[in-house]
Amino acid sequence: MGHGGNVIDELTADHREVDELFARIEQQPVGDKRRRQLADQLTVELVRHSVAEEEYLYPAVRRHVDGGDDLAGKELEDHAGVERMLKDLEGLDTDDDQFNHLVAKLKLQVAEHVRDEENRLFPLLAAACTAEELDELGDKIRRAKKTAPTRPHPSAPDTPPANKILAPGAGLVDRARDLITGRNH
Repeated sequence: MGHGGNVIDELTADHREVDELFARIEQQPVGDKRRRQLADQLTVELVRHSVAEEEYLYPAVRRHVDGGDDLAGKELEDHAGVERMLKDLEGLDTDDDQFNHLVAKLKLQVAEHVRDEENRLFPLLAAACTAEELDELGDKIRRAKKTAPTRPHPSAPDTPPANKILAPGAGLVDRARDLITGRNH
């Protein structure tokens, strides 16, 4: 992740990348170990994306969009549900029946969240912000993804200022853990 462009272009590109990862998981035979590797990669991308949105996108929505508090609150609820599923998925082997069920459930929830952002939230944000503000948010999102955690932390704060303080530290610990365990990201 880190595609360039304004916040909407950046996050939409992330959404397509996540769609592709779901498709690649589904292309692998049930029980194949590559499904685990792809699920780990999916987790990394979803967590980084979510953390960046929580740090910068949703505060901007609250600040600039009419009804932004409610919109951001709904999106944060979606993130919490996805993060809990990712945490559950983290402990499953690909030959566990729950693995496939959870991937399918996760795909549905992520797809619904993406549709809501792209069809409702992004147009409202685009109408409320200048091109310069959207570009600046895109830069902030890219920077946040570089230091974001790579593993789900469902009990971590998801609103500023606590999330901006804790996320880089959790990201550092996660990347060290990934290095030790050989988990790709």
